[in-house]
Amino acid sequence: MENKNKTVIKSMAILNLFLTHAKLNLNEVIELLHMPKTSVHRMLTSLEDMQLLDKDEDGYYSLGLLFLQFGQLVAQRLDIRQIALPVMKALRDDVEEAVNLIVKYGKEAMYIEKQDTTQPVRLYTAIGRKSPLYAGDSRIILAYLPEEEVEQYLNEIHLQPIGYGTITDKEKLRLIIEETRRSGYTISRSELENYTSAIAAPIYDHKGHVVAGISVAGLDIRFSEERLPLLVEKVKTAAMDISLKLGYKK
Repeated sequence: MENKNKTVIKSMAILNLFLTHAKLNLNEVIELLHMPKTSVHRMLTSLEDMQLLDKDEDGYYSLGLLFLQFGQLVAQRLDIRQIALPVMKALRDDVEEAVNLIVKYGKEAMYIEKQDTTQPVRLYTAIGRKSPLYAGDSRIILAYLPEEEVEQYLNEIHLQPIGYGTITDKEKLRLIIEETRRSGYTISRSELENYTSAIAAPIYDHKGHVVAGISVAGLDIRFSEERLPLLVEKVKTAAMDISLKLGYKK
């Protein structure tokens, strides 16, 4: 504490008040912090001059627009791939299956990061590979789009079979999407490639929007009914870990 600037510390104490209060006047800040009026007034004025606080005509302070600019920069510079990679590696090492990071790309899904399985037989999933939103682990992205976007997509798309498990019935697909939203994950079997399975869960950003999905994928024989609950829980936990690192609040 001796090496820290006391004025900066006190200023941060004032700014921290606005994490839980939308607006405060001078007397309210004094009452909350138990600091001298002259010190509080001086720091409030300085924070206003630096555009860290705004003051309205009634004398109430609120966070300044500069914080919005900082927030946007932080959000833009958070590289989801860098944030997700350690979690993906840990998940791969734990379950010994391939782990994929998926985002929406136009009217498709794209794999933007992956960790290959430790098993001798591997699935082919290259970074940059695209797949339809309705099939496989990509469906986790479709399930969390706004309802009107989902309906528009389903009205426009022709559900073509890719693997022998690909869902080609739109009503069945709607039911699976509804179940995915309730359960927080989706399971697919032989939808993008025969004799394979995948489990995917959504990743949320700081605004609570689903911005990506994480999945484990492998040979169907390794995704037995007995093992599914464990895999589902681990995928959902990994998705939440990444979400929290992106600023998501439960």
